[in-house]
This record gives sequence, C-alpha cells and structure tokens, in this order.
Amino acid sequence: MATSSEQPLAVEKHVEYIQDLDNHDGDLEYWYTEHLRLSGLYWGLTALHLLRHPAALPWDRVVDFVLSCQHANGGFGSAPGHDAHMLYVVSAVQILATLDALHVLDDRGVKGGRDQVAQFIRELQDPITGTFFGDEWGETDTRFLYGALNALSLLGRLDAVDLDAAVRHVRACENVDGGYGVSPGAESHAGQTFTCLGALAIARRLHLVDRDRIGRWLSERQIEGGGLNGRPEKREDVCYGWWVLASLAMVDRLHWIDGERLQSFILECQDADAGGIADRPGDVVDVFHTVFGIAGLSLLGYRDLEPVDPV
Repeated sequence: MATSSEQPLAVEKHVEYIQDLDNHDGDLEYWYTEHLRLSGLYWGLTALHLLRHPAALPWDRVVDFVLSCQHANGGFGSAPGHDAHMLYVVSAVQILATLDALHVLDDRGVKGGRDQVAQFIRELQDPITGTFFGDEWGETDTRFLYGALNALSLLGRLDAVDLDAAVRHVRACENVDGGYGVSPGAESHAGQTFTCLGALAIARRLHLVDRDRIGRWLSERQIEGGGLNGRPEKREDVCYGWWVLASLAMVDRLHWIDGERLQSFILECQDADAGGIADRPGDVVDVFHTVFGIAGLSLLGYRDLEPVDPV
C-alpha cells in the first residue's frame, strides 16, 4: 500500500540511524537510558530485519552483549549488572531467536541453558492468579504474562508453566467494551489488549474472544489525521500503529481501519534526513517508535518490507 504523493520510507537513513545508536556513550542521555539497553537492541534489530538489512549489526557483538546480561538464575537484566526482569528475558530470547542463535544459551549461557531460562520464568508465575511477576519484587502486569508465554514459546518450553491458569487471568482482564486492562478491573488500553490477545494466540485460545466486540473498540482508536490512540480521548501515537494494528490482525479485523490514512501518518513522523521515527510529526525520533512505526507499515503491506507476525 502506497500513494504517489506521500514521502517514501527513508530505508537507508533508518538503517544508518539504528547503526549509530551505540556510538553515543559520551552522552548523558546514553547512560540515562541504560535500563532500556537490551530492549533497545531488540527494537533496533527487529527494525533492521523488517527493513531487509538483517546483517547491519554484527552478529557476534549482539550475541555477546545478550549473554553479558544473563544472571546465574537464567534471567536477564537490561544491561550487565542490572537486575533480572521478565521484560528483558523476552527481549533476550527474541533477539537470539531472530538471529537463529538460541543454541548459544546451551553452548555459552548459564548452567542449564534454555531449561534454566524456562525455570526462571516458571518461578515468576503466581500460583493463585496464574499471572506472572516481573521480578522477585512481585509487580504484576499483563505485559509480563505475554512476555513469559512469548519467550517460552520461542524456547519450546510452554509446558513449563500452568497455561490454563494464565488464560484464566487474561480472560479476567477483559472489559465490557471488549478491551483488556493491565489487571482485572483496570481500564482498557490498546497496549494491554495486544498483550492479552497475543497471550491467547500463543496459548491457541483466540476462539474465546468476541472478535466483533474487540474489533469495534480497536477500530475506534483511529482519530482525525489517521493516527491511532491507546484509549479514548488520548492523542495519536505511532506506537499504536503496532499495538492496535497487530491486535486487529489477530482477530481478522485489520480492514476495519483506514490503512492509507494511518500509513500517511506514520510516514509523516519519520525524519527523512537523519533517520528514525517519532511518536508524532515534528517530535524527536527514538528507536522505540522507529521499530513500531516500521512494523505497523509492514502490517499494512508497505512495499519492500519483510512481513511481520502480529503475535
């Protein structure tokens, strides 16, 4: 999908922008964002693969960095020396899966390899509610539940956890409008809706979803200008071009929004001179919005991008 009048995706500039991200360790901002380092690497690597430049980052350096973030208990922190957390476990596993390098967990990771990573995840499942803690301190969030199932599915270890209990928790987070919240009774949010639908898809339980009801709520996220928001009365944001679109794709309702208007909005948010994509036109770019803008374009069928799995 593309129109002749809009600015094309600046592929080469985006590749250069991502390649340059790790060359700013003299900047204070670089260290302020250390707690996002491993996830940032996943976002950049995924964007490069979608842009069909999978070798733009050196395989060995990426793998070495991932392994440097691993703890003896199998978990991963956001950077070397940072506490292990579910969010960085899934980023680490996704990076290694993308690079066809999951074998390094057995060859060079901590004792127990992939099984130890699965054990770390298993120990974070709440035996009462079925959801997952982010770390040893007990915070819960449907992001952590989705991350746990995502990582385990890539590792081939879904049998390590109580999948039925996790599904029951996801269903308890569903609201009357069809959306899902961060926990039972919480406000519907597009990001949390993605995590819940993604978890159900991994568990092969999407048949439990009222597709028309959630499709209506998701399609209502498109506002004037073509962008998507995360909940009613909020501004549009490029990242919802992924969370909302991927959710619509999972329930076969992608055609319920105006894809051409959304594509134009995403392309307006890119910096065609220096690379990168921002949350809104004219704002500062970052790697988070870059990957989700590109992933949204991929779901829309934008030319010359790798297809992306909405789950």
